[in-house]
Amino acid sequence: MKKIGVITTGGDAPGMNAAIRSVVRTAIFYNIEVVGIVEGFKGLYEKKFISLNSRSVSGIINQGGTILKTKRFYEFKNKQVRETSYQNLKNENIEGLVVIGGNGSAVGAYLLYSEFNFPVVHIPASIDNDVYGTDYTIGFDTAVNTAIDAIDKIRDTATSHERTFIIEVMGRDCGNLALEVGIVCGAEIVIIPEIKFEIDKIVEEIKEEEKKGKKSCIIVLAEGAGKAEDLTKILKEKLPDREIRYTVLGYIQRGGKPTYLTRKLATIFGSKAVELLISGQYGYMIGLKGEEIIYVPLVEVVNNKKLPKFEYLDIIQKMSI
Repeated sequence: MKKIGVITTGGDAPGMNAAIRSVVRTAIFYNIEVVGIVEGFKGLYEKKFISLNSRSVSGIINQGGTILKTKRFYEFKNKQVRETSYQNLKNENIEGLVVIGGNGSAVGAYLLYSEFNFPVVHIPASIDNDVYGTDYTIGFDTAVNTAIDAIDKIRDTATSHERTFIIEVMGRDCGNLALEVGIVCGAEIVIIPEIKFEIDKIVEEIKEEEKKGKKSCIIVLAEGAGKAEDLTKILKEKLPDREIRYTVLGYIQRGGKPTYLTRKLATIFGSKAVELLISGQYGYMIGLKGEEIIYVPLVEVVNNKKLPKFEYLDIIQKMSI
């Protein structure tokens, strides 16, 4: 293999740059030319290719976002679009592709591999940690730590003013981020998309805590389970004597300097992805199981769903007494 491409797709995640750096420098170590594909699958379709060398990725290991940019490109679901994208790779003499991204990126990578037998390896990068087959995705640890820092500060105000705070975190389809944040921030209640919440039960929990002498309360809400503003209005109606506020953390969870764990994972995943391509092992995702690096067939990744650790809800409830 003499030439490979690297692409970041879907939502950005801290650590993507560290992964790009690792892919580029590992490839150069093996005397392989690297092409960066700008703006994700959209750039692949529009042939937005740039040459990358060791200096191209200098000083980016600590930067959030992605130097290759990324755009949502739903048109990639169209097979004709994928055929053009595949032909663009062939015309550029690109012999293998490293795709860095989340669930949607895994599907795109799998389609390129399965439909055209093109050598592809996927690196999971998502702040939601919702990609099947790996314990952790690139960016998740950073996003959790960003949310923790914000909620710790909100807790100070909640305690001082004896208020209930509803904090909306990211997680459109998955509650992993909300659960991890809730368990380490001492949240009294965590609401996730996978479990339909009952408003009367939440009201009762808040009342019970107040009877025990708890005057403040932190509720962590994954965005896919509802909107903090709407929940705040409902709770104010049912608990008129309670001061209730809400905060939406939003996109601050996507940005920022990647943490130690994120950088380490990105660097290892990037290097292993290139080595898989060199060894002729295609159609895999690089994953982590415990402390072991594993290679998961993309067909398994795209056909299975990663479930949150629901047992965390029990621990959160026990800690809230």
